[in-house]
Amino acid sequence: MSGPLHGFRVIDLTTMISGPLATMTLADQGAEVIKIEHPEGGDHSRQVTGRRGGFTASFLNNNRGKKSVTLNLKDPRGVEAALRLCESADVFVQNFRPGVAEERIGLGEEAVRAVRPDIVYASIAGFGFDGDWARKPVYDPLIQALSGLASVQGGADAARPRLVRTILPDKLTAIQTAQAITASLLARTRTGEGSHVQISMLDTVLAFLWSSDMAGYTFVGDELRPATGDDAQSFVELIYQTADGWMAVSAHTDSTWKGLSAAVGRPGWLEDPRFATVAAREENKPARLALTQEALLEDTTENWMRRLGEHDVPCAPVLTRDQVYSHPQARANGAVIEQDHPQAGRIRQARTPARFSATPPEAPKPARRLGEDTRAVLAQAGYDADTIADMIAQGIATDTQEGES
Repeated sequence: MSGPLHGFRVIDLTTMISGPLATMTLADQGAEVIKIEHPEGGDHSRQVTGRRGGFTASFLNNNRGKKSVTLNLKDPRGVEAALRLCESADVFVQNFRPGVAEERIGLGEEAVRAVRPDIVYASIAGFGFDGDWARKPVYDPLIQALSGLASVQGGADAARPRLVRTILPDKLTAIQTAQAITASLLARTRTGEGSHVQISMLDTVLAFLWSSDMAGYTFVGDELRPATGDDAQSFVELIYQTADGWMAVSAHTDSTWKGLSAAVGRPGWLEDPRFATVAAREENKPARLALTQEALLEDTTENWMRRLGEHDVPCAPVLTRDQVYSHPQARANGAVIEQDHPQAGRIRQARTPARFSATPPEAPKPARRLGEDTRAVLAQAGYDADTIADMIAQGIATDTQEGES
């Protein structure tokens, strides 16, 4: 068996990041994922910068392990072909704006479920599926703004909001989508019924923030007021500067605070009433962080790693992107793999993070050229060679063997 999802078939109509990363996760775990793309250009991520051998890094890193089929879904024959593929599918995933799949394409839940009643139909949206914002265009920074994430990142409600410098909402939504699809497949084994999984980026980020950043708004009637509660509700520590670089140090429990005090040679901190308890240290955070920063400037990152480690204080150096994948712990984890891609050459990618002892997946297959699997997949669905050739000749589908790349 190749991965825990071996034997499940996924029809993937998603583009960009949130949907493709979700379905790539399923492919990494053994599912057969058939990615349906438009014949002219395919997924937008194929067109962005940073490319080699006809492939962009973005497409490679979000679409490995999938088969690529091109179908023009504005043509009834293209929609018919997509529905035929759904007949043998377990999962259908789309991230069009709400209403588009049903009203403009003809691949809404009702149409897909008519050919496969027990399918898990997954819809990904930006702001949601109801309300005035549901059909607005959306990109990651808009979700960071509307969800409060930008305010949290700014450090305080009164401070300048700042974006997280990665598309966090997109990627969080991908993880949540993959988990929800798997949960729905598990439920189907008990009930025999499929379901419609609906996930919005906004809901995903709100749930993500609430577990640690909305403590001041959890108790109804006791919400923090701007005068007392504009600091971001998080105990996550700052990045500290050292004599030769940067590092993260987290000492918010009694034992780690004691260890930090010993490591930096400041025993007086333990006698200071401002830092006597967890609550006191949180109330006096600015002073605590300033003193910590002053102490850490006295030595190098490497020496602090040793000194803090001797006292079991959680700490880590700040690595640049070119250092991350060669760090000893990343190597010990096998977190980054290298493979040869037929067109793009030697590539480096993150390995799927979940490990499965009973059903370990095979090494992931590289991302495919646009339409590379069109003929094979349509033939498997029952189309004869002449019909496939006619669809290609009419532009309803394409095949890389015909010169597409």
